[in-house]
Amino acid sequence: MIILHHLENSRSQRVLWLLEELGLPYEVKPHARDARTMQAPPELLLVHPLGKSPVITDGDITVAESGAIVEYLLDAHGDGRLRPPAGSAERRLFTYWLHFAEGSAMPFLLLQLVFDKVRTAALPFFLKPVAKGIADQVSKTFIAPNLQRQLDYMETELKQRPWFAGDEFTAADVQMSFPIEAAAARGGLGDRHPALSAWLARIHARPAYRRALEVGGPYTL
Repeated sequence: MIILHHLENSRSQRVLWLLEELGLPYEVKPHARDARTMQAPPELLLVHPLGKSPVITDGDITVAESGAIVEYLLDAHGDGRLRPPAGSAERRLFTYWLHFAEGSAMPFLLLQLVFDKVRTAALPFFLKPVAKGIADQVSKTFIAPNLQRQLDYMETELKQRPWFAGDEFTAADVQMSFPIEAAAARGGLGDRHPALSAWLARIHARPAYRRALEVGGPYTL
């Protein structure tokens, strides 16, 4: 039995969605974030040394990291589903976007989150304007331009085809859901990215996506 250690409001939601898309039997072990730090609880250290989510166990196999989990599930249980044929142009796109999600898209979104917290951090009054000034400058000159460049790039790609790896929905779309949902939640799409907005509407309409939300509980970014 596949066991998903599911952390609320986290990347593990897309692993839950993938399990639903594949129609696999699984069990969810929910974990709540620490109310003060918003970090994963210490009991996840018993599952994996880093104590992070997502992480799955499948018998005596433990797999962490979203991309590695996606590849493991497709290799072990996919039966050729949700992944284009090896050697095809679509497979190259699939591999690229599968890794782009965490390797390129998420770092700038995480930086944005960190510097947003710097702006609102509890600091002595004389340090607050300094911290805010630094955060504003880094966001303006480094984070925001890179985020926009990435979103514009994704927009251009999705104007050419309905899904990231071609004409068919694949697990690359599952993997790309978190960074795009995070960008949308922080107001990063808007009228400038209609193809991305339409893609979001398509994934949100999928029955497996809706079932995963019912199982996983509240999901906010």
